[in-house]
Amino acid sequence: MAVMSLGSKPEAFRREGQTWVCTAGLPSDLTIEVGETSFFVHKFPMLSRSGLLKKLIAESSNEDGSSCVLQLHDIPGGAKTFKLITKFCYDVKIEVTALDVVSLRCAAEYLQMTENNGDGNLTAQTDAFLNEVFSNWSDSIKALETCEEVQTFAEDLHIVSRCIDSLAMKVCSDPNIFSWPVAGHYCMNNQLDHVSWNGISPENKPTFQGDDWWYYDVSLLSLPLYKRLILSIESKGMKSESVAASLIYYLKRFLPLMNRQSSFNDRHKSTIPTTSEADQRALLEEIVELIPNKRGVTSSKHLLRLLRTAMILHASPSCRENLEKRVGAQLDQAALVDLLIPNMGYSVETLYDIDCIQRILDHFMSIYLPASVSASPCIIEYGTLIAGADTLTPMTMVANLVDGYLAEVASDTNLNLPKFQALAVAIPDYARPLDDGIYHAVDVYLKAHPWLTDSEREQLCRLMNCQKLSLEASTHAAQNERLPLRVIVQVLFFEQLRLRTSISGWFFVSDNIASSHNPSGNLGLPRNGGTHQLDSSEGSVNMRERLSELEKECSSIRSELQKLKKTKKTWSIFPRGFGFRKKSECCNPKEPSSSATKSPSSTVHGKPDIESS
Repeated sequence: MAVMSLGSKPEAFRREGQTWVCTAGLPSDLTIEVGETSFFVHKFPMLSRSGLLKKLIAESSNEDGSSCVLQLHDIPGGAKTFKLITKFCYDVKIEVTALDVVSLRCAAEYLQMTENNGDGNLTAQTDAFLNEVFSNWSDSIKALETCEEVQTFAEDLHIVSRCIDSLAMKVCSDPNIFSWPVAGHYCMNNQLDHVSWNGISPENKPTFQGDDWWYYDVSLLSLPLYKRLILSIESKGMKSESVAASLIYYLKRFLPLMNRQSSFNDRHKSTIPTTSEADQRALLEEIVELIPNKRGVTSSKHLLRLLRTAMILHASPSCRENLEKRVGAQLDQAALVDLLIPNMGYSVETLYDIDCIQRILDHFMSIYLPASVSASPCIIEYGTLIAGADTLTPMTMVANLVDGYLAEVASDTNLNLPKFQALAVAIPDYARPLDDGIYHAVDVYLKAHPWLTDSEREQLCRLMNCQKLSLEASTHAAQNERLPLRVIVQVLFFEQLRLRTSISGWFFVSDNIASSHNPSGNLGLPRNGGTHQLDSSEGSVNMRERLSELEKECSSIRSELQKLKKTKKTWSIFPRGFGFRKKSECCNPKEPSSSATKSPSSTVHGKPDIESS
């Protein structure tokens, strides 16, 4: 830390309670009162350096030459600074540091201690030292902090603006070039004397490396000064990511809620017992306005944590809306655990804030949906689905995220069906390569809401597309007693249809291979490629066995439906609606024309028209 030494004489003052008495030996003829402290000094040393004191002494001097009393309650820096000034006037040795140079410069201006009142006066001396202070990072931070004590005078003398410009220039430059101390400016000896804007003493200072070396130091500033510094840094070309990261770090120091999910081992985790909720709310709203509004500049995790904190502190609607839109613009980068925002409303209906996530999702769709093209085939091959899932577009990523969110909130018994449906249908069908996620969410909802009526269960199951279930999901759904029987039959139907399509494609390829190996129509054993054809034959047998098993399952379900038909007539629509064949027809695949004429089923858009039956 830079130090300026002034004067050469030994100490000439002693303190007696609330008074400072000059020990020069001559009786005091001037009393100056600053606040509750009185200074017993002599007229000549004081007026020889100060134009203001010269004027005041001249106006208040008595004809008899008796002692006069002056009151300087408005002097910048108060009694502490005036004590240094009296020592300077008596040429007593003093040491000036970055912690008191600003108040001394302001007090010198107030007392008119210019070169007109003596060479090498305090104004010139402090100006020269300020230039030295501004060349050093840590001293500049200290000097800027002390500006708050003399805010008006420091602004008039442009000390604040000069200090901010100096700091901003250093932040935007490479610290290694100028050998600036970037590990932090406070020694442990000085930390106990420092108090931040809301009364919190800084804890052990963390060590930073890389572009974040300046975060801690600037976080010690009060909000008004910090805000001005950040704006200056941004105007000088600092990248938005660094600015946003500094703002988040500042908030974490002063808002305990921002650290709620942090580790308890975080040594510089902030705790603020003396800060009111109103102050924290004002701080949050100010910082949110400063965060650059660009996609990806601030992580979705931090934005969602800001949103959660804003809800807890009851921030303004504009602040919450701002954060919701920012999260929506990059929802594809969010994690499921961060979306689980507790419901902070006065009338708590659900455990999590579903409405907030709905608004965020709607904003995401307003950005990405118009640019998307909806295209979903009627019958989708399982292999094609798996291959398509590898290409995770923002819409697909959000679809997976929403399905996971629905599965988490579905267990809430207070979550009504319309809210669940609204969130699910907001995702277009083509955004889900597979419907396993939405099926899982539906299953959880059915398990947590066993009181749903048959019509409500049917309505809920329409959220998923049975054609787009994986083999594992189809197997689970076929045995899921919570699903309506109509859905189970539909799952089996599409599984059989997909299997038939696969077999047809396999036979087509197999016939082409056989033709290429037997161009002359020779049906004998091939000379070459025999092993390949044997493997193909084994695969054909396995495929036929799987098809036979699936047809037996369908036949078994048809039998069960026939039994139910006797007790409940409404179930009779299922066998006809899905066009199940007679057992003899199912077991005789060599007669496709006969079975086709007897099947009354009709399809709409590649799906069986169940309702038309």
